[in-house]
Amino acid sequence: MKIIQLLPTLAFGDAVGNDTMALMQVIRDMGYETGIYAESIDDRVKDKAVRPAYKIPYMKPEDILIYHMSIGSQLTYTIPDYNCRKIMIYHNVTPPELLEDYNAFTANACREGLEQVRYLSDKFDYCLADSEYNKQELIRMGYTCPIDVLPILIPFEDYKKTPSRRVLRRYKDDKVNILFTGRIAPNKKQEDVIKSFYYYKKYIDPDSRLFLVGSYYGMENYYHSLKAFVERLDLKDVYFTGQIRFDEVLAYYHLADVFLCMSEHEGFCVPLAEALDFKIPIIAYDSSAIGGTLGGSGILLKERDHKAAAEMIHRVVTDQALRETVLYNQDIRRQDFEHDVIKKQFEKYIRDFSGE
Repeated sequence: MKIIQLLPTLAFGDAVGNDTMALMQVIRDMGYETGIYAESIDDRVKDKAVRPAYKIPYMKPEDILIYHMSIGSQLTYTIPDYNCRKIMIYHNVTPPELLEDYNAFTANACREGLEQVRYLSDKFDYCLADSEYNKQELIRMGYTCPIDVLPILIPFEDYKKTPSRRVLRRYKDDKVNILFTGRIAPNKKQEDVIKSFYYYKKYIDPDSRLFLVGSYYGMENYYHSLKAFVERLDLKDVYFTGQIRFDEVLAYYHLADVFLCMSEHEGFCVPLAEALDFKIPIIAYDSSAIGGTLGGSGILLKERDHKAAAEMIHRVVTDQALRETVLYNQDIRRQDFEHDVIKKQFEKYIRDFSGE
């Protein structure tokens, strides 16, 4: 019996791509023949088991096809053609209206993706959702097959690697460092992070800086609008890193005093789990899957109030008792995402589904 993963795009450093690669190793360790097949494969992915989608092998009825759903693709319409057992892993699809002002092509791909999620509602035997939020979205779109929640499998061991000394030397001082990591994209609302930082820097602590760590590839228009916004505010100490090396990303996590997330839409939000691992106090706007991912930890903002966010940053930085309480609760939540915990969940789900 073989278990094959299929997805439209396998991108280097992308949350969906990382999850797919991590699950492949688990499937290998379970003793199954496996591989990953994608329409588009990042040149930086170096694994002989990753192949173009058109090379997918013949699937027997007892085999399992795992399809990662996160964006529209013509690949979706081939799913019914496979005479095997089928599992969807649902990573959610970004609402197109959040993207269309900045990238019409990507917005259209997401619009098609949501239509295709509905099309697939009766095409799978079983679904895994990254979060309870994603599970409920599948139910709303008509899915009646069994659905379980499986958080993204994160290799936390990688975060113990040496951070960039160059970045640490450059910014290691007494300034308060506020961090958000993730693609520069409209659904992540970096403008709201900037607004919150503006109030904090102008009215509370001028000796502070903001790091926005993430690639803006494909969202250059949004990136330039953010840069122009910062200039209009005459706001200093806002740093856009663009796509950077992994050791540099690690350095920014090591430097951070507060992790601020104001995203409007997330299916899971891996950076929140990363901030948990680095023991950085998290302040986050309570939207989409964010509250579920934090699981009662961190500080959730019920309204998109930038002044309140700035005040909360100040409290977390200056109130040692509050900071320790936040970090204590975050550490408890972090344990739920341990690699072995998620790995065992996945193994159990697969064994139960396969009947072995």
